[in-house]
Amino acid sequence: MTQPDLIVFLDQNTLPVPLKPLDVPHRWQSYPQTAPEQVIERLQGATVAITNKVPITREMLAALPELKLIAVAATGYNIIDMAAAREYRVGVCNIRDYAIHGVAEHTLMLLLALRRQLLVYRQRVQAGEWQNAPGFCLFARTPAEAMHDLAGSRMAVIGSGALGQATAKLAQAFGMQTFFVERKGASSVRAGYLSWEAALQTADVISLHCPLNEQTRNLIGAAELAQMKRSAIVLNTARGGLIDEAALLAALQAGVIAGAGLDVLLTEPPRAGAPLLLADLPNLIVTPHVAWASVETMQTLADQLIDNVAAFLRGEPRHLL
Repeated sequence: MTQPDLIVFLDQNTLPVPLKPLDVPHRWQSYPQTAPEQVIERLQGATVAITNKVPITREMLAALPELKLIAVAATGYNIIDMAAAREYRVGVCNIRDYAIHGVAEHTLMLLLALRRQLLVYRQRVQAGEWQNAPGFCLFARTPAEAMHDLAGSRMAVIGSGALGQATAKLAQAFGMQTFFVERKGASSVRAGYLSWEAALQTADVISLHCPLNEQTRNLIGAAELAQMKRSAIVLNTARGGLIDEAALLAALQAGVIAGAGLDVLLTEPPRAGAPLLLADLPNLIVTPHVAWASVETMQTLADQLIDNVAAFLRGEPRHLL
């Protein structure tokens, strides 16, 4: 008698919410974490591999002839060798449009904290300045500490997918002018979009919501930062490799731009000595890749993940890349 399909979740600890029951015959095996050298052994006989952050390489795929689907428990899929997956006829599906509220809200949180100088004023209160002030409030000590309203300011959104759209909608609710940005190097500009150069030169806020690939790696580097307003803020809740981190740190330290809010870094988790984490700058906020990690958003992801796997096993694959 043929055994049901084996599903193996390689790193279930990366998704700390309940998984709903799978409504098709199957066998299930999960591991809290999986090291690269353990992948081939753990996926032997598996029809479906679920991975969030564990890479699947050409070498692994060559050794796993029964594998039919890699279900990525995230939107980004740069951990998968897509060319090899196509060559070995292994489907790859991902999670889509699940973090619309969470990522957009997190982006606006970073923006508000930076524009309203949350870190500066919190530190000054903790240091006793307000308690010892001669007047009823504390004012900015330098132009760099000045607070600014979101209303009336200009946000350029790089990436016009669901997350970019949701972020623009929230920004508009605060009275911001929002614009999507044409691709870098594009020969023409779509209606309603800003050219790449115009976005860099005129935006008060640049918010990144695009995938990481060879075309977008280091999309924002020293040359791009130098074109921005000195009062501009850069936000990245997408992928760490979109920004040249060394160039960003230098720009913040030199006052080339006013601030940055990041939920992602090139290396995650960052190792001891990561320059951006050692900088201790009041105009830099780094959060630990948690824009997606509200209880509600993670549950939406988990439910969609199970639905993706079930659909594939029923012969109705969805969200294939």
